[in-house]
Amino acid sequence: MTQLWLAFAILLLPALWLLIVPLRRAEGVRAAQCAAEQSEPGTEQNVAIYRRRLASLEAALARGDIDAERFEEDRLELERGLLEDTERSRRSPLKSALSGRLLVPVTMICLVVASVFWYRHEGAEGDLALRAAQQQVLQKPDASVTELVEALEIQAARQPENVNVWRALFPLYRDTGQVEDAESTLSRLIELEGRRPALLAELAQLRYFAAGRTLDEDVQSLVDEVLAEAPDQPTILGMLGIDAFENGNYRLAIERWRRAIAGMGDTRSADALRQGIETAQQRLAASGQARNGKPGNTQTNGGASPDAAIDRVVD
Repeated sequence: MTQLWLAFAILLLPALWLLIVPLRRAEGVRAAQCAAEQSEPGTEQNVAIYRRRLASLEAALARGDIDAERFEEDRLELERGLLEDTERSRRSPLKSALSGRLLVPVTMICLVVASVFWYRHEGAEGDLALRAAQQQVLQKPDASVTELVEALEIQAARQPENVNVWRALFPLYRDTGQVEDAESTLSRLIELEGRRPALLAELAQLRYFAAGRTLDEDVQSLVDEVLAEAPDQPTILGMLGIDAFENGNYRLAIERWRRAIAGMGDTRSADALRQGIETAQQRLAASGQARNGKPGNTQTNGGASPDAAIDRVVD
């Protein structure tokens, strides 16, 4: 994390430099502006021009080139022009090049504070802390799952809103048989991410095995909710295939496992289901289910559940 903050500090240096550059150029800019303003016609020049034009009008009136009415109109026009030129030439005095310098360090501080605040809320600081905690344990020669779980539990207490912490904890609880902790972690994930089919499928599968591979009312409710939104959800289909196999309905088990494999991205889980399909096909042939289309009896045929790897279908 120290290296990360050092990298951020280095990235902020160009931004701070851009704030300082205008101060370094302020004196030169002020001098150039003063010179430009001094080169422009002043009030005295405008008055001199007005007098020359007025004298020309008076001479034209004396010669009879214009009448008195035209003379008054032109004279009023000259006076209006003089007033406008005078107003345009009026400028407030330029401030010192040193004025406003206090605003620059204040802006620099605000920039740094805003950057840190934004990163803490929108950045991946929590994920970096999570990864560091995982690496610290995994790099030990004698690292254990218990140590990894304890490290992740500390991270969960520090950043309870980080879904990645709970995602890392859930499979550890599940695979070590800590069903209550696994369900609590999964429920927290659902709170944070909503009732997504993949999460609900994991919850249904967890409760299915906890209930002794029984599709009770609670599990069936979750299954229905998942299938209503994602009919080909592989975790649910894999679990339903296991349930069909347990009840001797090998044909249905094969169908569900094939559908699960089609939508599965985990090669190991897919291989486990293929082994289950092979076992189901053998039982199907042995029980005569292929001929009469009726479920066989797992007790009379000495059947057992498929390979243990199938019991944990990972989405």
